[in-house]
Amino acid sequence: MSNDYDLESQDLATSLETIAESEPLVHSVTNEVTMNDVANLILHWDALPVMADSEGDAGEMAELADAILFNTGQVPDRRVDAMHDAAETANELGTPIVLDPVGVGATATRRSVAEDLLESTDFAVIKGNYGEISALAGVEAEVKGVESVGDYEEIEDTARSLAESTGAIVVASGVEDVVATEDAVYRLAVGHEMLSTVVGTGCMVGGTIAAFRGALEDDFTAALHGALAFGLAGERAAETDYRGPASYRTAFHDTVAGLSGEDVADVDLGERIERVE
Repeated sequence: MSNDYDLESQDLATSLETIAESEPLVHSVTNEVTMNDVANLILHWDALPVMADSEGDAGEMAELADAILFNTGQVPDRRVDAMHDAAETANELGTPIVLDPVGVGATATRRSVAEDLLESTDFAVIKGNYGEISALAGVEAEVKGVESVGDYEEIEDTARSLAESTGAIVVASGVEDVVATEDAVYRLAVGHEMLSTVVGTGCMVGGTIAAFRGALEDDFTAALHGALAFGLAGERAAETDYRGPASYRTAFHDTVAGLSGEDVADVDLGERIERVE
């Protein structure tokens, strides 16, 4: 891949080391289906997870957090209220929030929840699959449950459009991840097909980016490095002696827990990142 983004492998190594040194507190308001995996993965990145999903407690926890994750995989009123409570506090304090609009495009309820959050909240990063990002951008999309189906040949334009309208960095996850700012779009060639066989890996990407943003100062660097590190861990997990999706899931968590700056220092990221716009 040709690449004109000046990213040295050591920069990713430094990001991993920064997380380990700072141990950022990541407050997640997320769904119960993948809550345990998200919490564990945040911990395995050397950050500190906490899940506070009731109004009052969510806002109080936001006062302590270094980064916040909102995941719309389940949207009961109490959890939506908790998101708005935490968002108000976080925006007042300047604490970065990552939005994972799970299932947006599948139901009118989820779309309404996400749109209300976008209207009232400043987000550092928005991360979703191709279908979710397209639906959130107002582009025709097909989302079945929480899965993106169909073709998204214009995903780069769509992601940048959403970045322009929201001011957030946009990460569209798929066979190749797309990371977009208002001015540029990058496509990442990392990851492994086994990641798609495990429920919750998309949610774990959101937790990963939140962990990186809790330790790093820059939204774009956190989004890019988080997506890169997640994909590289997926590849390394596939090199282990796993027997199927369940053992691969365990291998992936173990790989993240053991991934250090030294492990990625010699990875040629110039072959993994392509500027497409």
